[in-house]
Amino acid sequence: MLSTSARLLRLVSLLAVRPAWTCGELAERMEVTERTVRRDVARLRELGYAVDSDPGPWGGYRLRPGTRTPPLILDDEEALAVAVGLREAALSGALGGDQAALSALLKLRQVLPRRVAERLGDMDAAFVQTPRAGQPQVAPGMLLELAAACRRGERARMAYRGWEGRASVRDVDPYRLVHTGRRWYFVARDVERGEWRTFRADRVERLQPTGRAVEFTDPPPDPALLVSRASATGPYALLATVRLPVPMEQALRLIPATVGLHRADGPDVTVVDVGGPDAEGLAGYLLGLGTPLRVLAPDSVREALLRRTRALLAENADADGAAEPERA
Repeated sequence: MLSTSARLLRLVSLLAVRPAWTCGELAERMEVTERTVRRDVARLRELGYAVDSDPGPWGGYRLRPGTRTPPLILDDEEALAVAVGLREAALSGALGGDQAALSALLKLRQVLPRRVAERLGDMDAAFVQTPRAGQPQVAPGMLLELAAACRRGERARMAYRGWEGRASVRDVDPYRLVHTGRRWYFVARDVERGEWRTFRADRVERLQPTGRAVEFTDPPPDPALLVSRASATGPYALLATVRLPVPMEQALRLIPATVGLHRADGPDVTVVDVGGPDAEGLAGYLLGLGTPLRVLAPDSVREALLRRTRALLAENADADGAAEPERA
């Protein structure tokens, strides 16, 4: 005879697969009395399951969304489908940068039966995600490993390859994962340097826990802002400061937070720091914005922008002065 807990799990599973059951049908499927079914339904309600009932001999029970999240009963195929869906949501950033999908996937993986976990691992190894244009690819296993490191709160040894291709190994204290809409960033404290750093998740090659617990006394108040600042100024050789005669909201549409550091200069003016490889490259980027702006610094970017603007004006002036074809 099934225990009470096993019966409750079986009852939830049955209620979830059909819109409604009569008490007699449930009793027959579970091989118990109708009185037992009624008692078990009352227990489910106490646990937070919203089970509606209709009176009368032809009435029955149906499960509706509750006010809180009770345990779910999933078969192997359903658990695998949910895990795959959570993995894809995390990789695509469909739910934003709050790590909800990663957190849910970590919890699910911890309770998956071995047979299901192995199938999911085989899929992780076999599936290749096609990244969007300009978007790097992060292995699902590595993303989960980084998320787990942030949850554990212990120091780790990380093998990392920088933007210039140089490999390094360093001890880090993992803190958060941040998704910018284009890529994932790993926020951690660099132990040797004693400062908070941001690392691109797709460049982390290995992460090995050390077992040493850490406590953060000075965590960054806004990890997303830390990532924005690091990615905006990043490895660029030159930084330009420009003044846009538009409010902050419009300035962020022109120059995303991952490209520039924004600060308001009054209600209708925004000053932005933008990084680039050289003066000519920055001038080309600013000219492509197609909006009025003023380069505050440095002079090299301002001069490069003037040269490009004058060349564009001269080219169009020559076109205006060209002789018109004779008319018949």
